[in-house]
Amino acid sequence: MHILLGVGGSQLSYHALDETIARAQETDDDLTIAIFDNEEADTDAEAVRERVESTLSETNFEASIRTIGGESPGSELVDIAESEGFDRIVLGGGERSTLGKIQLGSVVEFVLLNAQTPVTLIR
Repeated sequence: MHILLGVGGSQLSYHALDETIARAQETDDDLTIAIFDNEEADTDAEAVRERVESTLSETNFEASIRTIGGESPGSELVDIAESEGFDRIVLGGGERSTLGKIQLGSVVEFVLLNAQTPVTLIR
């Protein structure tokens, strides 16, 4: 399976990174990690890249890393997944509000609503 993982620097995206690497190791999936600037996280793409590279090194797993930019990382993730034939998009997100409803960030919401490629949300 060819997986596209979006990582934007939130704790949930780092959790998705860990979970996706573990699954890819078990199933021999091909993983591409797309790093993007997330307005909702207190970090930049370079810091996210360092964390991703560190995690890959610690787990002794090889994955392609790319940085996406622009105004709409969600749109770019959808475009990449569809134009390059990815089997699945994986994202971390979905915190619970005080009323128990799931709150999605703008990137996750866009991808869930617009992707034709199956999307897995890791919480």
